[in-house]
Amino acid sequence: MAQALGEDLVQPSELQDDSSSLGSDSELSGPGPYRQADRYGFIGGNSAEPGPGHLPADLIRQREMKWVEMTSHWEKTMSRRYKKVKMQCRKGIPSALRARCWPLLCGAQVCQKNSPGTYQELAETPGDPQWMETIGRDLHRQFPLHEMFVSPQGHGQQGLLQVLKAYTLYRPEQGYCQAQGPVAAVLLMYLPPEEAFWCLVQICEVYLPGYYGPHMEAVRLDAEVFTALLRRLLPRVHKHLQQVGVGPLLYLPEWFLCLFARSLPFPTVLRVWDAFLSEADQRLPGRDCEAPGEAQGHVCEPACVYMHMSLCSWFRCERSSSENLSRIRESQIQAGKAPGAHPTFPIDRRKLRPREGLA
Repeated sequence: MAQALGEDLVQPSELQDDSSSLGSDSELSGPGPYRQADRYGFIGGNSAEPGPGHLPADLIRQREMKWVEMTSHWEKTMSRRYKKVKMQCRKGIPSALRARCWPLLCGAQVCQKNSPGTYQELAETPGDPQWMETIGRDLHRQFPLHEMFVSPQGHGQQGLLQVLKAYTLYRPEQGYCQAQGPVAAVLLMYLPPEEAFWCLVQICEVYLPGYYGPHMEAVRLDAEVFTALLRRLLPRVHKHLQQVGVGPLLYLPEWFLCLFARSLPFPTVLRVWDAFLSEADQRLPGRDCEAPGEAQGHVCEPACVYMHMSLCSWFRCERSSSENLSRIRESQIQAGKAPGAHPTFPIDRRKLRPREGLA
């Protein structure tokens, strides 16, 4: 829940990194033993107690000050110090500053500035009854044990209804996809509805184009890419899944469409999103929302490739993420595709093929 920057900075007693919390739907299948909400707002979460993964208060405060300085001169920072922004995102954006950083990283702030009054107009316009009925049935399923979304009449569910309705009016040819619910819900945990709406627009149209359409063509193509990467980088896992008859379309759609919001512990989701918003865009964040694929020589990673790297990190692969990323870039070069040279979808999934000796 977004607040002013000065109010958002956490007090020293609350200075903890994103280390442990319940949050994903898979972890909250039943009522928790405790009714107290954790620092992320999840009822029954366990992040209140310090753990070995918590960072020292001084280090968190230092990172907060770095982000305040970078965001105060965002255009200059992105044009001259993009590598530093990328490195800081991989370390994790301080929780107190995500409300400020996410719209800057994904370009939502620029879109909102270029379209003043658009969200208010959409929010006041009656929605299509077909989509409103479908959205209404899904509201209670989005993080049911988060304090924002417990009550049907609370500001969480009502804000989620308005954001999703606004998107169906903004893109009537696309309408509503159920996977947009968890994405919008996570955004609303940190942002007011208007900023959450523009971030959702950027995710759906810039980061993951073709994911939320009626046929989800991009998801099917990315499943092929993921299979090739899995066969190359984790051959034993790939072989096991083949032996038990588990194809990628049985598990990838929920992971990719929801950006892991329903699949990983919530602190991990936040860390994935921090890096995803800074690296998985085809253009440099902070630029105009209609900007082309690259700027000033910086190249962001394709969405499918970055989400694969997130899984590699989560499952603690034998190879480091940087080594895996180098091997993926090598795969693109060997397939005749320069890294970062993306067509309409992030990469040419049909050209990426496994090669011997790289597993």
